[in-house]
Order: sequence, then structure tokens, then C-alpha cells
Amino acid sequence: MITRGCYVKNKWKVYIVECSDGSYYTGITTDTKRRLLEHNYSFKSAKYTRSRRPVKLIYEEVSNDRSSASKREYEIKKMKRKQKILLVKSEKNELQNR
Repeated sequence: MITRGCYVKNKWKVYIVECSDGSYYTGITTDTKRRLLEHNYSFKSAKYTRSRRPVKLIYEEVSNDRSSASKREYEIKKMKRKQKILLVKSEKNELQNR
């Protein structure tokens, strides 16, 4: 989170969750914890994940702004499953660095 005076700017993140059926869902958010709760418990979850609960967070990558996060989300969504598995295991995964 970056603060500039009274203005707080959240970092955008690209994330991948693994659904209960083993499939992957990719999205963007400024608050991964909130979004994960929405995917698992709320009507605000993506239609895709609503019928595939519970989901677990397996990948997170920080972006500078919403535009770059959306572009990265699009790139990831075009990847084959094997490429996504490699991405989850890669250095880019912020969850690996915690």
C-alpha cells in the first residue's frame, strides 16, 4: 500500500486459485484475502468458482496498476495448464517468497 497524503493506493495483484475439482481460476484484485473469502463464501464470487468451492490460493503476483494486472491476467488465462503449473512453482509466485 502506498500513501500519498490522504490518498491510499493499493497494489493490484493477479492471482490463481485452485478449485475443488482441480481446475484453475485466474483473476485480479487489490485485496487477495477479501477476494478469496468472496470466492469461498459470498454471492460476489465469480460464477465459475461458485459451483467449485472451496477454492485455495496457489499463486499471487503484484502489478503496478489495474491495466498491467488485467494484461497479465489475460496472458495467464491463455496459457496451457502445464504452463500454469510451472508458473505456480516459479520465482514470480509471491506466495513462494513468504
